[in-house]
Amino acid sequence: MKKSVWLPAVIAPVVVAGAVAAPALAGAATTPVAGNDPTAAAVIASIAESSDAQYSGKLSQSSDLGLPELPSGSGGSSLEGDASDALGLLTASHTARVYVDGADKQRIQVTEQLAEQDLVRNGDTVWTWDSEERTATRVTLPSRTDETPGSGTTTPTEVAERAIDAITPTTTVSKPVATSVAGHDAWLLTLTPKSSDTLVGTVQLAVDQQTGLPLRAAVTAAGEDDPAFQVGFTSLDYGASASRLFDFTPPSGADVTTKDLSDVDPGTGHADGSAGHDGAEHAGATVSGSGWDTVVTLPAGTADQAGLGTDAAGLLDQLTTSVAGGRAVQTSLVSVYLTDDGRVLAGAVPVAALVAAAK
Repeated sequence: MKKSVWLPAVIAPVVVAGAVAAPALAGAATTPVAGNDPTAAAVIASIAESSDAQYSGKLSQSSDLGLPELPSGSGGSSLEGDASDALGLLTASHTARVYVDGADKQRIQVTEQLAEQDLVRNGDTVWTWDSEERTATRVTLPSRTDETPGSGTTTPTEVAERAIDAITPTTTVSKPVATSVAGHDAWLLTLTPKSSDTLVGTVQLAVDQQTGLPLRAAVTAAGEDDPAFQVGFTSLDYGASASRLFDFTPPSGADVTTKDLSDVDPGTGHADGSAGHDGAEHAGATVSGSGWDTVVTLPAGTADQAGLGTDAAGLLDQLTTSVAGGRAVQTSLVSVYLTDDGRVLAGAVPVAALVAAAK
């Protein structure tokens, strides 16, 4: 496990919120929100307008998930050291420079303790770079066919209003209130789960009043006042960045890996369009529950605890606690349950709900 896992790791809590709120963000495009009293649907619809935005800025991410701590440098095993690094990515604060030129040119740059990590996209080519490990990965993305808009007369705001209606059975969506992020006027939306069983208390999203660009997202655990996870801009400037920022050439001597996903069917995860197990990380997963109480289950054999070595087994004992039928860890926002038969269950619910879902 390399330190470059920070990118998916730090956004994991937001996936919980996004899975519920995503229907409200899809298929809408409109002009920036006008007036001093917009509806939640109008603010959500404005987000699509930012897809072609050009900007650069500094992001700050902080987490307080209540994760267990591992002694730094203890044990001497590389596995334990990597796990300590990974947990540090979730518990410590991090900053990143971000450069965006529309939908297909982005660069995210993280510098910590003289080491640098980059993710650079230019069209269908994506590079990741870790200067400490001196490793680079080049990924060729699958081609996308632009969807043809419907021929009906439904307006973007109407689409957003219908999306709001779709999520309100499980979620209370607040009236937008004015706020400011990184010197930019924004509308703040608060999503509150109606379920009393989820670990999530609220999700807040700040959206630029003029451009529709999301400026800050925060997820607060149930019963808490401070966010368990927050990411947002601390500085932001609109305008085009230098084109060279979206070009990347690995330094001499770098360990380069190439992955070609250009023939992968985005609907199945396979080059031939099949729905088999090879190459589809989500293959075999099942979903139970709904809304904020959704539980995802990966099949038997996903986590083979019996086959772990001494170091790995010891690490698992430090990270998890024994529960009926397996081991589990519960953070302030997400729980994970590893069953004795090798299944993995996860959700924004207490461990007891995962144990019940596994029966």
